[in-house]
Amino acid sequence: MTAPFRVGLTRDILDTRGEPAFGRAALKHLDDAEGVAWDYLPEVVAQLTPDHAAHYDAVYVNTARVPATAVARPDCRLRVVARHGVGYDSVDVAAMTAAGIVVTNTPYPMPRPVATIALTFILALAGKLMLKDRLTRTGRWNERMDHMGRGLSGRTLGVIGAGRIGKELLRMARTFDLRLLATDPNVDAVELGYVGARKVDMATLLAEADFVVVACLLNEGTRHLVGAAEFAQMRRDAYFINVARGPIVDERALIAALQAGRIAGAALDVFEQEPVDPANPLLAMDSVIVTPHSLCWTDECFHNMASTGLASIIDALAGRRPQFVVNPEVLGHPRVRAWLRE
Repeated sequence: MTAPFRVGLTRDILDTRGEPAFGRAALKHLDDAEGVAWDYLPEVVAQLTPDHAAHYDAVYVNTARVPATAVARPDCRLRVVARHGVGYDSVDVAAMTAAGIVVTNTPYPMPRPVATIALTFILALAGKLMLKDRLTRTGRWNERMDHMGRGLSGRTLGVIGAGRIGKELLRMARTFDLRLLATDPNVDAVELGYVGARKVDMATLLAEADFVVVACLLNEGTRHLVGAAEFAQMRRDAYFINVARGPIVDERALIAALQAGRIAGAALDVFEQEPVDPANPLLAMDSVIVTPHSLCWTDECFHNMASTGLASIIDALAGRRPQFVVNPEVLGHPRVRAWLRE
């Protein structure tokens, strides 16, 4: 009798009721697949262990890390590590490649939801939404004349990272008659021109933008990409927005810039340390909007991510190349060639 293809889902994908946050519909990919036995990991874990890698053929990972140590034992049976999301900085991709393990992510469901939250932050900062909420709740109605918002027509949006998410944000922002700038060494100026944006270097973007949005991947090349020198180049009336990953920004430098009034404010869905420390000075600043790395989470977004990610696992079971492979060089590894039929 053939052993089942074992799939584990990290338990941090469940809500407080014990239900999958992405809904049950996406689970049909697993339920309808012949020869699959799946379950949730027994407990919430910060990272996968060698025991997990020895038990499962594939894992669907939300926030848990997948380090090199998890796949170092000779009894490792993992075929696929599927990330619930576009970022894969929590996975040691080099180690997975060396071990013959395919890493996948879910890039296509993400551009519209993440671009939408960036635009939400822009609108909230421009209109001083959170401040006016506090005025209303604290009986300070008559102070509203002292807190005029900022119109968007003719203002400048600068996007750091013009991949799928960045370009989607630029497309959406055209509706507001914003002047559009983008910096990204991997994107052609002509391609950006199609969405109405001008490709510039980082210094130009920082000097000219009213709103600076970080939308690039986190890797060793982008870690602390934005620090004290970059905040010093921004305009004093400019706002900083990060919807990518916290470590792209030197958070201490951001705090210092806000405390010194070198920039007007910030909106952050991500932090260097997550969960964020309740004593983090950013949480006490009226000029900062904060959300818990989840503002883009909607039923539509999560369902599409889970459907994409779980489909990649079923592809591997069937011997097919998954659609979104982060480490395509692994496809030549003997372990992968042993099951890959297409």
